[in-house]
Amino acid sequence: MLIPNMNPLTVIRDALYFFQRNLGQIVTLCLPLVILEAVLQQLVDHATGPDASPGYGLVVGLLVYPIYTAALILFLDARSRGESPRNRDLLARALQLWPKFALLAAISTLLIVLGLSMFFVPGIYLTVVFAFAEYQLVLRDEPPLAALKSSFELSRGHFWRIFVCILAVLGPLMLLKETGFSVYPPAENPVLSLVLESINSCLQLFLSVVLFRLFMLIRESSGK
Repeated sequence: MLIPNMNPLTVIRDALYFFQRNLGQIVTLCLPLVILEAVLQQLVDHATGPDASPGYGLVVGLLVYPIYTAALILFLDARSRGESPRNRDLLARALQLWPKFALLAAISTLLIVLGLSMFFVPGIYLTVVFAFAEYQLVLRDEPPLAALKSSFELSRGHFWRIFVCILAVLGPLMLLKETGFSVYPPAENPVLSLVLESINSCLQLFLSVVLFRLFMLIRESSGK
């Protein structure tokens, strides 16, 4: 069996090529929900104040993030098989998956946050080994806990490969976000802050494309 090239730079290059070719549909599919998420987050932040629990932000994320992420994963899978799905069909299926996806997101986020609070390293480890859980849930129709277990097993032997892919994408985006908000503080520029947050969240969708590519390559190499 031919072993696929899973060099992180090659994976990112292939994902970037796909992202550029399909940017139009990805934007029309996800951007409205990304903007809605940013608007809701701003409203919650304004209502609760700067000292509010971060749990409010988590709830907002659980309302919207599972829908556009599941829709994107379904789109990636369809395009990898040469299909051209309609956005409304992708969103309809994503809504059906929302309860399971929201539960998965809640469990994984809480575990990662707990890990980050324990000397940081455990949180990084869980972020990496849970990287494929969303794909297992959406594409293999696995329950949340089974998806987490499958992701852990699938990531075995590929930890550093996954870590490099995540860091190479999220690192620059986090730096860009912090730079933007330091120049234009959200409290002083709410509209511009909304635009910057929406753009950053939209760019982070590229990570889903990168991880999908890696997910498919690892499954192919393992014969699963």
